[in-house]
Amino acid sequence: MRIILYTGKGGVGKTSIAAATACHIAARGKRVLIISTDMAHSLSDSFGVQLGSEETKIEDNLYGMEIDPVKENENAWGEIKQYLNRLMSKSKKDSIEAEELLVFPGFDELFCLLKIRELYDQNNYDVIIVDCAPTGETLSLLKFPELFSFFMEKLFPMKRKAVKVAGPIIEKTAKIPMPSDNTFDAFEKLYEKLDALQELMLRKDIVSVRIVTTPEKIVIKEAKRNFTYLHLFNYNVDAIIINKLFPPSSKQGYFSKWMQKQEEGIEDVKESFAPIPIFSLPLMSSELRSYLPLKQAGEQLYKDTVPEAILFEDKIFEIEKSTDGYLMRIHLLFAEKSELDLSQSGDELHLSIKNEKRTIALPPKLKSREITSAKYDSGDLLIYFA
Repeated sequence: MRIILYTGKGGVGKTSIAAATACHIAARGKRVLIISTDMAHSLSDSFGVQLGSEETKIEDNLYGMEIDPVKENENAWGEIKQYLNRLMSKSKKDSIEAEELLVFPGFDELFCLLKIRELYDQNNYDVIIVDCAPTGETLSLLKFPELFSFFMEKLFPMKRKAVKVAGPIIEKTAKIPMPSDNTFDAFEKLYEKLDALQELMLRKDIVSVRIVTTPEKIVIKEAKRNFTYLHLFNYNVDAIIINKLFPPSSKQGYFSKWMQKQEEGIEDVKESFAPIPIFSLPLMSSELRSYLPLKQAGEQLYKDTVPEAILFEDKIFEIEKSTDGYLMRIHLLFAEKSELDLSQSGDELHLSIKNEKRTIALPPKLKSREITSAKYDSGDLLIYFA
């Protein structure tokens, strides 16, 4: 199975591009499911078919779904949320305030991802196309499994046996409710699901991310930032799609200056993202709504390319032997030197770009070594270890 995620700045047309891709692949005989993790679902509008939290047939080989975040939240988080609610209110009475505080940012998106893992395990489709939320929310969505796994490992140290021994005393004296076996089971089950999800999302032979942009400078800049952050978290971006290009006839008259700006934007994208494959789709003569126009757009977008193939693959870092030790080369295209921050804590590397941070476990050959120097050069962060 292949899983392809489409993301981009709001308004670039990523839903239409995702839908067009799904239609094109389905028309070629593959069994396709297109799903939306965007809280503002618009897949139903694109296909003219009412989609919900269950798989709905759109056309032959093509099925759609708009994930219900409330339902997925309750399935994955319900038992744990009940315990935390009791912990915060210190009673078994319902507390509206505690309930509101337990709506953590990013959890809805995270549990939508867990649904993708569930669909992957069921193996009923050849391809899953994911219409993601706009850039910022997608970044939160994709980095969440790793961050939540860190929380589970580092910040939830209570052991089941310890609670059984000391729990009754603590509960009686401190009036703090202790987690039950069911709560521990729920934590462990959620952790296992997140671990499996993280493993899947980093499988570059299965999962690809494709960035949709338009040829305007401000949108291209966000696409570059998006690419840098996705690369930081080791996701494989295998294509860039430029949407909403003016047709050649626009070179005359009112749109001539816009056409010139678009040509400059296209050239910027080609120069910046090479060798990643770049696809483009002009403004269509009619709105992309319903199966047939979407299928035609998919054909025009990909032409002879097989859209479900892995179109490009790159590594986030490489390790080379140097004169005095080792060189770790981390590829961070479009990063700004002034926004980079680097530190080492034991066997972990802490790297941040502006407001995005990631902890990278060092490979075995670097675990006993210390950083001696680092520099950013031509899209690569060079870290030297003695």
